[in-house]
Order: sequence, then structure tokens, then C-alpha cells
Amino acid sequence: MTSTTDRAEADETAPGGRVAGLVLAAGGGRRLGGRPKALLEHHGRLLVEHALDTLRTGGCGPLHVVLGASAPLVRERADLAGCVVTENPRWAEGMGSSLRAGLTSLAGTGAGAALVVLVDQPGIGGRAVARVRAAYRSPASLAAAAYGGERGHPVLFGASHWAGIADGAVGDRGARDYLKRHADVVELVECGDVAEPYDIDTEADLARLERGPV
Repeated sequence: MTSTTDRAEADETAPGGRVAGLVLAAGGGRRLGGRPKALLEHHGRLLVEHALDTLRTGGCGPLHVVLGASAPLVRERADLAGCVVTENPRWAEGMGSSLRAGLTSLAGTGAGAALVVLVDQPGIGGRAVARVRAAYRSPASLAAAAYGGERGHPVLFGASHWAGIADGAVGDRGARDYLKRHADVVELVECGDVAEPYDIDTEADLARLERGPV
């Protein structure tokens, strides 16, 4: 594994294709009493809006978002202007189905890679996204944010990996198994100084919503 740091702060045009931004925002918030995570508020904005802004700030485009639970309500309440919205009717099967739907939506866009963020990680901001985005070299690239050397989100998937990732994306594992099998080529980008990778999963986590990235 290799490691990059602040050299990734620059917003440069990626060679060989754009780096698209993909937000996975389909979860139903089962442990939050059935409140869709996309509609939780963070500093006066919905989490799905925060995630999209994080990708914009980090230099990604085009932007795609996958909705699932309460998708019509999310469309009604959230500002999704300028984004391609995909609805995943199988969202209850887990994050893997949303990742598959999102990667499918990127087919034909000309993007050389997809940078994926999760809607329930508001402690990750544009600085972390920019660092991981700058790890893009070609459609064969694989990169992920690291926190104290441990792999986390966001994650960058070069386009040549999309089919393999989609094939193994089941349940809530997403791309975890694929990344483990390709650990020797995953570039880890340390982001512990600019982001906090906590999840908003339970009622106890809601207190973190007023916190921002490091």
C-alpha cells in the first residue's frame, strides 16, 4: 500500500476522465426510529445536501445520488439541483444494492472514477474528498481515506473496477471484500487531521450532528 497526504489538496483536472461524486443516501434509519438519514439536519441543512456539497467542494463532478427510503419526500424537501438522482427500490437489502445502482447510473458518463461518500458521515468534508480525489491516476485507480492508517471513507473506485465491485456488492458489505482482495493496489490517503469518520446510526449519535469536520 502507498500513502498520500497534503499533495492531494490541489484541485487539478484528473487525467483520463473526470472523477464523479456518488452519494449513497438510501438508508431508512431503522435504528433511528425509521427516520431516513438523508433527511436528518446538520447545521441547518439536510444530510444529503451536506454530502453533495462536500463532493462539490472537493472538486468532484458530475454528481450522482442514490435514494431509497422515503425517496419522494427526499426529492420534495432536499435541494438536489444539478445532480443525477437514482432511486433504489431494493434499498432495504443493504448498502450493496445502492452501490450497484449508483455505479450503474455512472455508466456512459465518461467518468474515469467514482468517489463515494456515505450520507451518514457528516464529519467528512471537502478537504478529505479533495485529498482522495487527487489520488486518481487512471481508470485502474483504487484509493481510500485512512484514519490512523485504517481504511475508511470516502473511497475512490476507478472505472475499470466498477463491474467487479458491483458483482460483489451484497448486503451491507458494499465494496469491502473487493478492497480487501485488492489491498496491494489501494492507495491510502491519510485524512485524520481534516475529517472524523463517525456514522450517524443511533439516537445517541444524533448529538454529533452539530459538529463539523476537523
